[in-house]
Parts: sequence; structure tokens; C-alpha cells
Amino acid sequence: MSVPTRTLADGQTIPGIGFGTYPLRGDECVEAVTSAIEAGYRLIDTAVNYGNEREVGEAVRRSGVPRDELVVTSKLPGRHHGYDDARASVRDSLERLGLDRLDLHLIHWPNPRVGRYVEAWRALVDLREEGLIRSIGVSNFAEPHLEQIIAATGVTPVVNQVELHPYFPQREMRAVHERLGILTESWSPLGKRQAPFAEPPVASAAERHGVTPGQVILRWQLQLGAVPIPKSATPERQRANLDLAGFELSAEEVEAITALGRPDGRLFDGDPETHEEL
Repeated sequence: MSVPTRTLADGQTIPGIGFGTYPLRGDECVEAVTSAIEAGYRLIDTAVNYGNEREVGEAVRRSGVPRDELVVTSKLPGRHHGYDDARASVRDSLERLGLDRLDLHLIHWPNPRVGRYVEAWRALVDLREEGLIRSIGVSNFAEPHLEQIIAATGVTPVVNQVELHPYFPQREMRAVHERLGILTESWSPLGKRQAPFAEPPVASAAERHGVTPGQVILRWQLQLGAVPIPKSATPERQRANLDLAGFELSAEEVEAITALGRPDGRLFDGDPETHEEL
């Protein structure tokens, strides 16, 4: 299937849709990631705290797809925010994955109470210069966190992966990202257990375009300029989540879905200003 690509501020390109692997583990994870790559996914998203880097690496090898065609992302956990700990963590991720480089590595959460995310960012900057990471970014960073790491290092993340779905459309953060030249990636892009498939703007658009509600939401993500990272262990749904090129939402449909946003729309208490991830 035809998958759009996005150019990052560092000149690298990534697919416009990725495959999420949380909370897949063991054989189920290997089989799901292998199936996703066979379906056409080329951006694979994992993290130290997902506990499945070994399985993702195994699937990459099983796929037979040339390594340079895949963009493998992992994430640095909060307990590794010290400079030396961050460097060691990245090397450990590479060992578990069985890779000689990461295509994109993110700081998973800022953990502002601990306050060492600038150290972690300096480590990623240096590891990029050393060639162990191709592109560097963050996840779940709010505007103050972004401003602090940019001021401290002069290096702007190319990606910020944030919670983004119709009930939490992140208008303000998307505007911040646009101003700073940061690409928005979306975790839980369908809204997980709160997926708004039956909401009138979604359901009516699905009927109008002859597609599923899930495809409508993922198309909405693309038209917002975001890179969604859906997860499914089902091959049929994996393929459907990629099959977004045959229709386009109108500006009115996009705005109607965005208007579903709620002040309490987060899936859990994941406010980057207070949430701590070890």
C-alpha cells in the first residue's frame, strides 16, 4: 500500500504512519510486527519500558526487508535520565534489538520532578553525533520542557510523540510544534477503549466515504499533519489502518472531528507536567 512520507527538520524522512507495539510481548509481538512489516509498515515504534525490544528486533530480522527501508524507534525511560545512564541505556536498547543504530530515539517522558531530562537530551545529541542514533526526539514533552532543552543545547527535537486522538486533539501543542519545526507523532491515535467510532462526525464521515470509523480517524490524523502510530495484532486491521489513500476528509469533516475534544480527554492521568515514568 502507498504510505506517505514526512521529512524531518534534520533532513531525514520517516513514513507518515507507524506501527505501535505496546503492550505486545513474546511470540504475539514477533508475529504482529512481522505481519505489520509484510503489510507495508516501515516505521516500528517500541520503548525500553514496553519490554519488547528483543521481539521487535527478531521481527525486523525475520521480515527480510532491507534494514535501510525500516525506521526503528525506541524510547529512553525515566530511570535512565542521567547523562551516563542515558548513553548506556541506548547501547542496551541496540543490543536487545540486535541493531547497530537506532533510526529515531526519544526521551519517553520529561519527569520534571526529577529534572534530569536536559542531561538525557545532551546524551542523545552526542550519540547522534557518534552515529548510534540517526534522529533524536522526545515524547510527552510540554512547551516549557521543549524550550529548556533547546535553550540548553541549541538542538531542537525533530519529533514529539504525544497523546493525540479526537477526544484530545492537542491544538495548542500542535501549534507549538509547527512554530518550532517539530513533527507531531500520535500515540493512541484511535483513542483505545474510548475510541469515538460512534460519534456522529466520525460515523457519518465513514458512511459518506465508504470506509471504517478507524480509517476516518487515522485519515483525520494525517490531515492534521500528524504521524499516527496505531497498534493492532490482527493482519486485516493492520492493512486497513494503512489503507488511507483512497479518500480525503473535507475541511468541515476535519474540524467536526477535532471539535470532539474534551478538557478531560486524556486516556489517563498523563499530564507531562506531573506524570512520572521510571
